[in-house]
Amino acid sequence: MNPERPITSDPSKEVAPQALRQQYESGATVDELVTASGLSYGTVLNRLHDAGTVMRTSWQTRRMRQNPQARQRLAAHLRTLYEQHGATLTELATAAGETRRSARRLLIEAGGTVRTTQQTLRMRAAARAAKRHKLALSLRARYEAGASVPELAEDCNYSVATVYRLLQQARTPMRPQHRHGPANQARQS
Repeated sequence: MNPERPITSDPSKEVAPQALRQQYESGATVDELVTASGLSYGTVLNRLHDAGTVMRTSWQTRRMRQNPQARQRLAAHLRTLYEQHGATLTELATAAGETRRSARRLLIEAGGTVRTTQQTLRMRAAARAAKRHKLALSLRARYEAGASVPELAEDCNYSVATVYRLLQQARTPMRPQHRHGPANQARQS
């Protein structure tokens, strides 16, 4: 709620620069001071400058007004996503509803260190390799339990060649291929 302005003959003299500075340093924006005082934007800026006020950027004002505990929790969450799950700054920005720059700032506030693109790519490649190895071991267990390669391929939605490759990576001892049809009967006679 904006305070009502006192009515005087000269509205430009009713608000002292020190009073404006005190309100500004308490978190008020220049626009809010303009509305509360009835002065023009330029006059408010000039009086703040005359009072020796150190001006903030808009993001500094938002940070100042934000709940500090909520900000700390968000920063810690973003750091976890970044360091343990390999998220990129763009993904952090999406998760936080912020810009990449804001997400980076939050990450640094939480004690995180920003990675290079190459570090992120290596981290993600290692995670994919670990996931693929886990899949290969799972396929091996199912194959050794009696499942056929075509059945595994259909269940996993992979090609037969991919399943063979994964089984080979898991060092699976392969069963002999079954021979079907007339060629098989010809050998028996």
